Amino acid sequence: MRFIVHGGKVLKGEIEVKGSKNAATKMMIVSLLTDEECVLENFPSIGDTDITKELCEHIGATVSFAHGVARLHTPTIKSHQVTQLTRRNRIPILALGPLLSRVGKAAVPVLGGDKIGARPVDIHLDGLQQLGAEITHDDTFFYASAPNGLKGATITLRYPSVGATENLILASVLAKGRTVIHNAAVEPEIMDIILLLQKMGAIIGLGSDRTIYIEGVEKLHGARHRILPDRNEAVSFACLGLAFPGNEVKVKNAVQKDLITFLNAVRKIGGEYRIEDDGITFYRKNGLVASEVETDTHPGFMTDWQQPFLILLTQAVGTSVIHETVYEDRFGYTEELNAMGANIAVFSKCLGELPCRYTGQAHPHSAIIAGPTPLRGIDTLKVRDLRAGMAHLIGALVAEGESVIEGIEEIDRGYEDLDARLKALGADITRID
Repeated sequence: MRFIVHGGKVLKGEIEVKGSKNAATKMMIVSLLTDEECVLENFPSIGDTDITKELCEHIGATVSFAHGVARLHTPTIKSHQVTQLTRRNRIPILALGPLLSRVGKAAVPVLGGDKIGARPVDIHLDGLQQLGAEITHDDTFFYASAPNGLKGATITLRYPSVGATENLILASVLAKGRTVIHNAAVEPEIMDIILLLQKMGAIIGLGSDRTIYIEGVEKLHGARHRILPDRNEAVSFACLGLAFPGNEVKVKNAVQKDLITFLNAVRKIGGEYRIEDDGITFYRKNGLVASEVETDTHPGFMTDWQQPFLILLTQAVGTSVIHETVYEDRFGYTEELNAMGANIAVFSKCLGELPCRYTGQAHPHSAIIAGPTPLRGIDTLKVRDLRAGMAHLIGALVAEGESVIEGIEEIDRGYEDLDARLKALGADITRID
């Protein structure tokens, strides 16, 4: 599938942020921890939730989506081995904890998802092994067992990995004893998952300096929970409001406290916003100015924000720098932007001040952007991953002329009914199956 986009149109109006993809998919896995029904409100209908639905159903869940509500019920585990997924994403490895807790064994596919680096899972596996899991793997599967059950442990993550933190929380809530996770990730989505688990009967405490405490319980029950708004959607739509002179976009359900670092970056480049009761409106009075940005774990500037924000920097006066410290290979999409007229150079040097895991490793993880450069539409923009695809789409909406974006299934993984929502703002976009 592809989008045909005619850019250069002024965008005005309201666009509503849906429930968080990164929370919804994980909460579907959380539901596997109980034999009672879980109900998730503000639920996004996107490609990644469809894939996760298939995973849960294979394990034994009954799953239904309707009108923004998901109902999941897994009275029994029918299969501890997940073998028949039509597509892959990063979610299956999170099923290790629930499967080990309920039936003592698990086999799940290796990671899929965005093509933005190796995504090593040794942090996940090391932590699970400290909880008592025995894990092996081949080229296609992870195999795990817990013959003596999972037991609490004190675990220090070498890096505050979101996925590893989630995995260890899910594995610990039904483990025997106390688990302490040091250097844990503390993203808003993780906090929302903790709120759901607490409603289900888990005992989870938050300490200072990225520490999470978990007291294992014997059983979890069902619960109803409203998923927090997707802050990645909010930033994508905010960038639409800032990208083109005359645009003014109200991002309904955008949450200020989850976007503090982004909002500061907006002010630094000359963008404007108004905090309102039901969202945030983004616009600009004057031109944008260059800035320096470094991605980091929360509460830093999120790695998923750098792609749409980079489009703004192509329209800013001066030389901007982005230093990507979370993933080692996330600037491949800039090749197409340069073909559209941008002036972006990618370097392996660390062009920033934050400590970086990739120092001296020759990974292309820093970018210099010279602007402003007018963008022009091109015939073929190939979507490399979800967030890069959104950057391409924002670039196409800014550019003069027609652009063709191929592989939009990747964009559909994270954005519900995106073309219809953009048309309501005045975008000229057509979906071709």
